[in-house]
Amino acid sequence: MPQKRRRRSNPGAADERTRAEPGLNLAESPLAWLARRKDRDGRALISDAEFRAGERLRADFWFAQMTPRVTANWSLLQSGGGRRQGSPDHGAELGEHVVAAQQRVRRALESAAGQELSGILIDVCCHLKGIEVAERDGGLPKRSGKILLRAALSLLVRHYGMENDGSAAGGSSRIRHWGDDGYRPIINGGQDT
Repeated sequence: MPQKRRRRSNPGAADERTRAEPGLNLAESPLAWLARRKDRDGRALISDAEFRAGERLRADFWFAQMTPRVTANWSLLQSGGGRRQGSPDHGAELGEHVVAAQQRVRRALESAAGQELSGILIDVCCHLKGIEVAERDGGLPKRSGKILLRAALSLLVRHYGMENDGSAAGGSSRIRHWGDDGYRPIINGGQDT
């Protein structure tokens, strides 16, 4: 009697789905701490949109594999003829998703925050440093970290096109069209239909 072949489950498929997103531990996130804290007027120190923008930068930073190594990279050791073995952390073999995440991080830091504010974003959002530590490491005056971080996060919100949670005068500040006054687009090549 022929034996039934047991169908193998693919344990890697479930693992890939769970590993696709970095875990969000709100206890370790300085942004979550700021989102929970209230100012004198009872408002959160950072808005929900600012929190989400910071966490999006953190996720891209994680996907881009830009976090510093704290252990030795044993995959670089070569046995024998000095030939490189195929390891995922060699530059030529990075996945497209890693390169895309690196580009998103660079674009967000360069175009949104600029040199002046990208340091505080990297320290607080990506390296999860507290505000006081980021101030000390960045050579900033005491009690200036929250102000700089909030300014950087608001620029990041605009860069990602996230809702500004109604705090802007006209609601969404997203630019929808570039053109001079009186500009009218031409539809169908200017021909009437």
